[in-house]
Formats: sequence, C-alpha cells, structure tokens
Amino acid sequence: QVQLVESGGGLVQAGGSLRLSCAASGLTFSNYAMAWFRQAPGKEREFVAGISRSAGRTYYADSVKGRFTISRDNAKKTVYLQMISLKPEDTAVYYCAAKTNVLVTTDREYDYWGQGTQVTVSS
Repeated sequence: QVQLVESGGGLVQAGGSLRLSCAASGLTFSNYAMAWFRQAPGKEREFVAGISRSAGRTYYADSVKGRFTISRDNAKKTVYLQMISLKPEDTAVYYCAAKTNVLVTTDREYDYWGQGTQVTVSS
C-alpha cells in the first residue's frame, strides 16, 4: 500500500530553520506531483508548496515565498521542504501529499497523504 511518512518537525525559535522530509513507498514516485500542506489549530488546511513530477516546476503560497524551498529526489522517493526564517505563524501540522500528473494547489485533488509532522515556532 502507499505510504507517505513525514519527518523533521520540531520546536524552533523564530528566525530558525527546519528541513522536513517525506519518504514515499508503494507508488511510482516519479509519476506523482508532490506538495506540502499545513493546518494550524482552528484553521483550514492550506497549500504551502508543490513540485511537479520532474521537479521542473515549483509553486509556493505567498506567505512562504522566499523562505521555503521544496525539492525532491526521485531516486530516493523523497520530497523535502527547507524552511528558513521561520515565524510563529508557521506553526502547524505539516502534511505531504501526492497526486498523479499535474501539480495543483487544491487539497481535495490529492490522492495520498502522510500522517503529518508538527512544526512549532516560538516567539
């Protein structure tokens, strides 16, 4: 079965950095666009960043542009989210997600989801 397993979350001070990883199994990874979403307490899940199947295209939410970088290693079946200059408003559970073919920002379009990893940014 398909599994997406996130890691790398934690507690960090404002201005700090974290690198999230999402390891995929049970699917042909290179056939899937990958994305990171996040959900803060009391808020709806929101798109953070996405990357196309070949990594030729990336897309970011305005709130993270210039601070977050998404990348992927198809040989390792892993997608990454490098986060710098973290802010308290980045505090959320971060989820990776996979969908076939085209990269989109709508969560309902995604086929598979990880269990999430908590990122907490203290002020």
